[in-house]
Amino acid sequence: MRPRIIFLLLFVLLALPMWANPQQDKAAAGKGDGSTKDAPSDSRKQPDSEKENWGVLNDLTTGLGIPSYTEFARDEQPEFVRQVIRMQWRAHDPIDLWVIRPKVNGKVPVVLYLYGNYDNGDRFRDNGWCKRATAGGFAAVGFVSDLTDYRFRFRPLKQWFVSELAESIGSTVHDAQFILNYLTDRGDMDMDHVGMFGMGSGATIAILAAQADQRIKTLDLLDPWGDWPAWLKQSPLIGEDERSKYLTPEFLKSVSTLDPVAYLPSLKTQHIRLQQTLSEPETPKAAKDRIAAALPDPTELAQYATPMDMLKSWQTTGLSGWIKQQMRPNLPKDGSDEGKVALSGTAPAPGNSDAKRPSDKNDETLKP
Repeated sequence: MRPRIIFLLLFVLLALPMWANPQQDKAAAGKGDGSTKDAPSDSRKQPDSEKENWGVLNDLTTGLGIPSYTEFARDEQPEFVRQVIRMQWRAHDPIDLWVIRPKVNGKVPVVLYLYGNYDNGDRFRDNGWCKRATAGGFAAVGFVSDLTDYRFRFRPLKQWFVSELAESIGSTVHDAQFILNYLTDRGDMDMDHVGMFGMGSGATIAILAAQADQRIKTLDLLDPWGDWPAWLKQSPLIGEDERSKYLTPEFLKSVSTLDPVAYLPSLKTQHIRLQQTLSEPETPKAAKDRIAAALPDPTELAQYATPMDMLKSWQTTGLSGWIKQQMRPNLPKDGSDEGKVALSGTAPAPGNSDAKRPSDKNDETLKP
C-alpha cells in the first residue's frame, strides 16, 4: 500500500506545475472580475432532445449545436499573449480554451495540451509554464476534459469521470475537433504543424482525436488508459464497491468503440511517442502491455521504471522537447529552449472520485 501511495504522490507532482502567484492569476484573468475558475455560465439555449453520439469519433452534429466563440479574457506578457476563449456547442457545457501564442510574426505551429481527469487547468495561468510552452515559436492550447474541474459541477454526486466514461471520453474527442476548427478559422496558426500532448485519460483522448482528425500530425502520449475490459477490472482508481457496475456487458459495450488499443495499430499520425511509467498504478500491467503492443512503431516506446526515471530523461529535452522536435526538426535537441517547471500537489485516494488535491508545500523544481 505504501509504495502505491508514494507513487501517486510522485505522479501528481509530475502532473502539476508551480501554483501561479496572485499577480499571474490576476493577469491571466483579464476582464470582468478576473476569475475563470468559476463554472462558466450557460449563455446559449440548445436543444436537449437529441443525445450526443459519443461512440462515433467524428460525429459533430448529433446532439450538438452551432459552435460559438467569445474572447473572455486576455493578457500580454513580454514573450507571449494569453487568451481565454469561451466556446460552446453543447447545452450546459461552456468550455474555456486557453490559447497562449508567442509574440512572433506569421503563423505558428501549435500543440494541444490535455492532462488527466483530475486536472484543473491551473498550469495555463502560470507565466512560467506558458513561457516554456511557447519557447521556440510554438502556440500552446490547453483545456480540460469533460466531467473534469468546472465541467463536473452541477452533476449528481454519484457521477464521476469513470462512471460516465463513454461521455467523458467521447465528448472530449468531439471537443478537440471543434477546437481544431476554431484554430483553423483564427488564421494565425500553422495547421499543417499540429501536435497534441496527452497524459492519462488525456492521452487516451489524444489517440482517439488523432484517429478522428488527421490535422493532428504528432502525438506525445504519457501513460494512456485503455484496453477497457482489463483496465476496468483491475485499475485501483475504481473502488471495489462500484467496480461490478463497470464490468457489465452494457457498460463495456458503451466504451467498445472508444478503446485506443483498437486504433493505435492503424493510426496515420506521422509521429507518435508512447511513454509508460511501469510503476504507475492507474493502468494495470495487462492493459499497459496491450497498449504498448498496439504502437505502430515499437522504437517510439519509452518505458520508465519509476516517475523519477522519467523525470531524469526529461532533463535533456524537457516535457515538450520531443514533440517540438518532430514538428520543427531544426530546433535544438538538448532542450535549451526550455526552462524549469515546479511540480506540486497530492493525489486523491484510489477509487475516491470526489477527492480534492491540495497543494503540496514541498515543491520540487525540475526540468519539464
